[in-house]
Amino acid sequence: MITDRVGDFIIRLQNAAMIGKHKVSAPYSANLLAISKKLKELGFLTSVTADAKEGSEVHKTLIVELSYDVHGQAKLRGVKRISKPGRRLYAPFTVAHRVRGGTGARILSSSSGIISDAEARKNHIGGEELFEIW
Repeated sequence: MITDRVGDFIIRLQNAAMIGKHKVSAPYSANLLAISKKLKELGFLTSVTADAKEGSEVHKTLIVELSYDVHGQAKLRGVKRISKPGRRLYAPFTVAHRVRGGTGARILSSSSGIISDAEARKNHIGGEELFEIW
């Protein structure tokens, strides 16, 4: 049983990027779907699909495809989990700074959904800091 779905998901993405794998599957949840759609917006993922296993609507799988540049290098270079199940970290929009000089993003869970650090600064919204990705 996975207790930290977000942590498991981002580590699966990082491991797949390190070995050059193009597709990653993870257990489905609405939160992970929202996170993966945000990562697609930011350019780290190419496609996001939710697929049901044969004969069952209950056990869905989230399938994402990693984005690669023209040289075959994954655009996802690394991740860092910030807020964990044992220690939730919340921050106002003023603390949401740029990650790696703007090449990465900090993903937050706010009252208006999953947002990036740039959207948090623009809309003056704070929230739970989930992870950094670059």
